[in-house]
Amino acid sequence: MALPPKFAAQAISSGSFTQTVHTIELYLDYVCPFSAKMWKTLSTSTFPTLQQKYPFKVRFILRQQIQPWHPSSTLVHEAGAAVMKVSPNKFIEFSTALFDHQKEYFDVNVVKEGRNQTYKRLAGLAGSVGVDPDKIYSLLEVSDKPSDDGSLNSGNGVTNDIKQMVKANRLTGVHVTPTVLFNGIEEKSISSSFTGDQWEEWLKNNVV
Repeated sequence: MALPPKFAAQAISSGSFTQTVHTIELYLDYVCPFSAKMWKTLSTSTFPTLQQKYPFKVRFILRQQIQPWHPSSTLVHEAGAAVMKVSPNKFIEFSTALFDHQKEYFDVNVVKEGRNQTYKRLAGLAGSVGVDPDKIYSLLEVSDKPSDDGSLNSGNGVTNDIKQMVKANRLTGVHVTPTVLFNGIEEKSISSSFTGDQWEEWLKNNVV
């Protein structure tokens, strides 16, 4: 969990860290329209000037929040996990592309295709931002044959990563998306309707 800078003395570290930062955790779902709205505002208005305006003072963390009532939510978040494995430096760019193309993975647009077909489309989207689509698909593809031990429910190359994400997210009690945590505490004043100017005003008042 994040540690507020004012409580930095509580930390026991393996080295000398004199710089502490605020942490803003964004719990977002790739197929949630409100998550996409928040991400678009941040990625176009806030992130580009973050280092210049708040050097070494704040960090944002994108927490992938799967919403199971959207069946494709698991699949798109698996794609995000695969990109992190293959090209971690492309994760944020891929996330932006996925939010931009999220309607392509809404219920109506996936209901008539098999799971691996959806994975192929997601691998292609990863390719559009410079990630090897074959490597992504190899991590996502689910076999139609039993595993060596006879298991019929063995998942894919990112199943364990998804399990870790879900377990960590459940510990926070986060349910709706988007949800924002500031230094480990839910910040209910922030909503998906925040404009770039509102984000700037909030950061000025809280990141010190």
